[in-house]
Amino acid sequence: MPTTTVARIRPDDWRELRDVRLRALADAPSAFGSTLAREAAFPDDVWRERAAQGRTLLARTVPDGGPPDDGGPADDGGPTGNDRSPGPVVGIAAVVPSPDDATVAELVSVWVEPGARGSGVAASLLARADDLAAGLGARTLALWVTATNAPALRLYERAGFAPTGETQPLPSDPRLVELRMARRVAG
Repeated sequence: MPTTTVARIRPDDWRELRDVRLRALADAPSAFGSTLAREAAFPDDVWRERAAQGRTLLARTVPDGGPPDDGGPADDGGPTGNDRSPGPVVGIAAVVPSPDDATVAELVSVWVEPGARGSGVAASLLARADDLAAGLGARTLALWVTATNAPALRLYERAGFAPTGETQPLPSDPRLVELRMARRVAG
């Protein structure tokens, strides 16, 4: 059975970032504040810039006998040789600084390929997200989740996130409501 590695994106991963993000938006449009139509129209330079920021984690499958995810800190995104999994990208998550509070990092763009759900990929992404949040100096990791996305709500609760009581309309579909959840940054 394949295992999964989670590593910080590198600038040369921009095509994979674009492809997985567009798959995510196509698969779960009500889970994201953006739309497939909007992001499919982005020029390559936007994807290159996003990848160069190094704030995204990619989960990749590793064929049987490959190196398993060691659970250690995310790599620094620098060139370290041949440590990139040869397998396809099966999940994504990003961590960005909060525009309102330097002690808060925002977890965004979390998605796992349908065939990889329930296999621990999301939990691995969330564990590595703490590394990125800590690197930003954050003490709290927060997110917005669509209120009707029961599987995501359960995942975040299992990972220690708790509702804050805040709500807002989903930017891509204001008929839906998002709930705010947060937890202390581990480590």
